[in-house]
Amino acid sequence: MAGPVTDPRGAAAGTALPTRRGTEAVLLGFAVLITVVAQCIVDLTITGSLRPEMAGFSAWITALWVVAHLVIRKWAAYADPLILPAVALLVGLGLTVIHRLDLAAEQIESNVTREDAPVQLVWATLGVALFVAFLVFVKDHRTLSRYAYTLALAGLALLALPAVLPASLSEVNGAKIWIRLAGFSIQPGEFAKICLVVFFAAYLVDKRDVLALASRRVAGIELPRGRDLGPVLLAWVLSILVLVFERDLGSSLLLFGIFVVMLYVATERSSWLLIGVGLFAGGAFIAYQVFGHVRARVDTWLDPFAYQDGAGYQLVQSLFGLGTGGIFGAGLGGGRPDQVPVAKSDFIAAAVGEELGLFGLVAVIVVYLILVERGLRTSLVVRDAFGKLLAAGLSFAIAWQVFVVLGGVTGLLPLTGLTTPFLAYGGSSLVANFVLVALLVRISDAARRPATPHGSPPPRLGEAPTEVVTP
Repeated sequence: MAGPVTDPRGAAAGTALPTRRGTEAVLLGFAVLITVVAQCIVDLTITGSLRPEMAGFSAWITALWVVAHLVIRKWAAYADPLILPAVALLVGLGLTVIHRLDLAAEQIESNVTREDAPVQLVWATLGVALFVAFLVFVKDHRTLSRYAYTLALAGLALLALPAVLPASLSEVNGAKIWIRLAGFSIQPGEFAKICLVVFFAAYLVDKRDVLALASRRVAGIELPRGRDLGPVLLAWVLSILVLVFERDLGSSLLLFGIFVVMLYVATERSSWLLIGVGLFAGGAFIAYQVFGHVRARVDTWLDPFAYQDGAGYQLVQSLFGLGTGGIFGAGLGGGRPDQVPVAKSDFIAAAVGEELGLFGLVAVIVVYLILVERGLRTSLVVRDAFGKLLAAGLSFAIAWQVFVVLGGVTGLLPLTGLTTPFLAYGGSSLVANFVLVALLVRISDAARRPATPHGSPPPRLGEAPTEVVTP
């Protein structure tokens, strides 16, 4: 006689698995508390009093996360409980540091009227609105695989659009990665990244058996067939084209790295990683020899103090700021992070390191690690191959971008122009990353949701069937 029906994780079908929404609510409250207290510390340290807008800000930021939590509770009840709180903490800290830099600008120039922190809060609100819309209308992440090639075309179009526009509409600081019209600007590459990751996941699920085939063994490594090199070569060429026509080293490195890692995850062949590293090294060498802006960045990275009055000034000031911060930092409002050019976006990690010290910067990195770890855990648990690859690709995109940005700020890597996800000022990056997180939340809900019990409607396409346990 058959025993109880269990889901793939071993819980009896009649027993409801905990949704952990209470845990999420408590952690969100903690993130909001840290955000509000940090803002109060900044105001008291710099101005000696709390600004009148503090009550409105506190209510606004609280309402944002309450709405997001309630939407997850209703439309993604089994989602991972740590993803949203990690994002809330990063966004709150970013708003605090941007507000602190706004006050520094006001102290230097009393006639400054523009504040970027309220603008960033509006962008965060728009990001949460898209996050909510995605969870409400996209009930199953696998439906995105049906539109993989459409999303690929959309991603390529978004990636290429700044390159074909006049420099007056697309170029900022030498990189043609923007669309600027009537005082409004957007960086389409941030959205192209998500579209292309969805396409990569769908494509690799279809082709992974072919791509996993080996032709010969060299030095203990099974190399793929020559005819199967097409996809990785195409991704390499695409990254080179982005580098040539948009002078955007960051996006080029990000897209190629994501594709190679997703290819490795899909095929489990380390030879693809070696091929990817070889192509990257070759492309980097060619770019250094051919493109002046790449050569300038590399030379500045190798010896920033030799260019401290020019191209190396930003990096030198960043290193001085990190050194000033020491282990525990100068305290919020106690440093001079405004001495670093573009501190609100490209170099916000330097501002964090100066005022919160190495201890605070490592704590921020740990929050990113938690976010990435939960995404990778989702990739391992979710039942369908498309979800596994998509969650892995999105998680690696966050990890890779944070590594590249922090590497540039600390002098470990050449500067790329990428921004720190959720932390740095910038509407395009913030809104796009909220869509990325919505995808991870949707996949994690599918991964943790109990399987359909015996006698109920059959599982959805791609889900593992329920298991019948017999004594």
